[in-house]
Amino acid sequence: MGRNRKVIITCAVTGAIHTPSMSPYLPVTAQEIADAAIGAAEAGAAVVHLHARDPKDGRPDQTPEAFLPFLQMIKQRSDCVVNITTGGAPTMSIQERVRPAATWQPEVASLNMGSMNFGLFPMLKRFEGQLKHAWEQTYIADKSILFRNTFADIEHILTTLGANGTRFEFECYDTAHLYNLKHFVDEGLVQGPLFIQTVFGLMGGIGAHPDDVMHMKRTADRLFGDTYRWSVLGAGRNQLPIAAMSAAMGGNIRVGLEDSLWAGPGTLAETNAQQVRAARQILEGLGLEVATPDEAREILALKGADRVAF
Repeated sequence: MGRNRKVIITCAVTGAIHTPSMSPYLPVTAQEIADAAIGAAEAGAAVVHLHARDPKDGRPDQTPEAFLPFLQMIKQRSDCVVNITTGGAPTMSIQERVRPAATWQPEVASLNMGSMNFGLFPMLKRFEGQLKHAWEQTYIADKSILFRNTFADIEHILTTLGANGTRFEFECYDTAHLYNLKHFVDEGLVQGPLFIQTVFGLMGGIGAHPDDVMHMKRTADRLFGDTYRWSVLGAGRNQLPIAAMSAAMGGNIRVGLEDSLWAGPGTLAETNAQQVRAARQILEGLGLEVATPDEAREILALKGADRVAF
């Protein structure tokens, strides 16, 4: 990682955690998602991480048909690397979650590396009484969500998508997830360079203290040596402080409205591009350069945009 001083910015433009009532700026329709992704790419994001939503009420939609309109628009207007979620929403089955990436065969797909409790309910304290759609209240208030990612589930995604040349953003929410990934490396189902996204500050996963960040990086260093490329994701107000830590330590960063709705204390971010520009300012202040999409493809050994199915 120390030899790679071109920093990859990933932007996760909408996700499945936040709901439309929480921010008027959250992209929902295919046109909004495409515009958000393209704006983020123009601001400096080499990779855009994509979910789809029902345009009527904003609920997560993991049908391949929901992804195609914005995938086509993005490809026509940008050369950014497209990363399709296999996480979908934590309430979905593994069969639902894998279908868009299996159908459209992107250069990168996300892959969560272990099952976990998934607590969205703390957000109710901020947004109680503001949720306009019935599904939002039910979804956010649920304290029984178990985000299932068994060894069988992970192997199914690896073999299904790997057959099409798709590589992975391995999302690791806790130390055990790094060890799970090491198992699949040892079994020969995963080859480097690994793109490891360590996730901090989501309830059910590791915290967002600097010691937590250091612990995850030390563990990844010990398990994977120089065969991985490290990136970080800080939830909510942790987004930029953790991005700054990663940049200073030789890593890559992920920002976007999937992970945080905020541009500062009490101030909603109006676009994904705004968050990308803030991250880029940190990088350039440290004397670092932002990777272009083609540089990200080389760093991550991706198959190229000409080999996707959209």
